[in-house]
Amino acid sequence: MPDTRLARVGAVVVFYHPDAGCIERANRLARWCRCVVVDNTPTCEESERIGAQLDDAVVYLPNHANVGIATALNQGIERLIADGYELAMLFDQDSESTLELIGGLAGVMQACIARRERVALVGPAYEDARLRGLAPFVRFGYFKLERVMSAGDVPLDVDFLISSGSCVNLACWRDIGPMDDALFIDFVDTEWCIRAKSRGFRVLGVPWISMTHELGEEPARAFGRNYPMHSAVRHYYLFRNAVALLKRGYVACTWKSTELVKLPVRLVIYACFVPNGRTHVKMALRGLWHGVTGRLGPLA
Repeated sequence: MPDTRLARVGAVVVFYHPDAGCIERANRLARWCRCVVVDNTPTCEESERIGAQLDDAVVYLPNHANVGIATALNQGIERLIADGYELAMLFDQDSESTLELIGGLAGVMQACIARRERVALVGPAYEDARLRGLAPFVRFGYFKLERVMSAGDVPLDVDFLISSGSCVNLACWRDIGPMDDALFIDFVDTEWCIRAKSRGFRVLGVPWISMTHELGEEPARAFGRNYPMHSAVRHYYLFRNAVALLKRGYVACTWKSTELVKLPVRLVIYACFVPNGRTHVKMALRGLWHGVTGRLGPLA
């Protein structure tokens, strides 16, 4: 049974070809709060197998297609809103949630709501041992990110939080609007945070709460540091969506300036420091072109 202390807190987990560990994590999550699993696994047969392994307490929404992370999150959040929930915890299928994480973030958000603060999202610090341990929070600066150390006992105003492990205030969902379906994947959480802040809402990092989370695949070593890496297809979406956001008026000029610096650096890394780099560069340039021409949605 869900923990009574979290009676108005729900969770959304997005599946895509989940393994046994992903299913086990979702079942454990359902013991603490309402858990909605939105499954983007394409095949009906695999969806049936997954559904049979999930606990009866899990709300299972199979799409039988990969509709993208934005659409899947929107589906899960809309289900929680329809069922009367006030807060939504968002998780990737491989994210390790704990009762302390959920209860802690929900407590911070509930305190903000009680003080009538316009807070859209709170999230933990995250740790990826393959990169540099506990990652700092981020504020946008001109031509580079301002990194804010994950320390202290006061929530920090930040410009961006990754979606996994974050807690959404559903009372402001209609004011901000849903995740952008057209982006499909990559920069979905960034765009939503930017839009929330452009409409007068705050995004808060909670430095005393942390979560283990791995960004992408095995990092690439370049210029004396580790860089998060993804598949060539993901790099298509990364470049395409970055360009799409550069064209939007509500997106902060600070973020735009930083991306204009980072995009050519990424191309150099793909070309020189990544196995099969030619494919990564080709897909990135294809994404760049589609972003310029306004072609969004899933890659056909």
